[in-house]
Amino acid sequence: MYRKNQGRLLAVAALSFILVANASNARSHKKKKPNAGPTFDYYLLSLSYAPDFCAQPAGDKDPRECGTGRHVGFVVHGLWPQGKSGRGPEKCGSASPVSADIIRVTLDYVPTESLIQHEWATHGTCSGLSAADYFAALRKARDSVTIPDDLKQPAVQLQLSPAELETKLAATNPSFPKEAFRVSCYKDGELQEARICFNKDLAPRACTASAGECAAPNVQIRPVL
Repeated sequence: MYRKNQGRLLAVAALSFILVANASNARSHKKKKPNAGPTFDYYLLSLSYAPDFCAQPAGDKDPRECGTGRHVGFVVHGLWPQGKSGRGPEKCGSASPVSADIIRVTLDYVPTESLIQHEWATHGTCSGLSAADYFAALRKARDSVTIPDDLKQPAVQLQLSPAELETKLAATNPSFPKEAFRVSCYKDGELQEARICFNKDLAPRACTASAGECAAPNVQIRPVL
């Protein structure tokens, strides 16, 4: 009798172990919810004005952008995930190096390999896109913007108010809201960037205050050399 009871107890214990193990295994195989990831409201396309950037005392002055005779005007600084009321997220996780194929087609927009890698690590990783899709979006956004003829490669120095510059950009891009354009400047009043705002589907949209604004009464625009 003792041996029979002992056998029953062992059988029950074994069955209990199997049931617990199966339940634990089932829980471990449930599909995990994906991480929500970084959030942002829209994209800001930043177009840096090379002549004024190259005249600044600080910063990496690559000769492909700043060399005399290069005739470089506006270049893409980046496509930034932006918040409505503040800067968007940055450096959202580890970033694998951008491939040589992507770099090759993007160098027509972004002047250096190092800037391409920097933009991917700092901003692209927060877009929720692959590197290929992020830089395709960057190129598409830039291709949709037309620079006014007198600002593409001015032969002489220009001086305009921030509002006049933004009006020029809006007039040359009539399919964009007038509020889609912002101008930023350096402390000395030289033109830093033209900023253009897009929805996540790259439809033009109005910028918010977080996109910034040049506070100088007039912006100095150096000639393209």
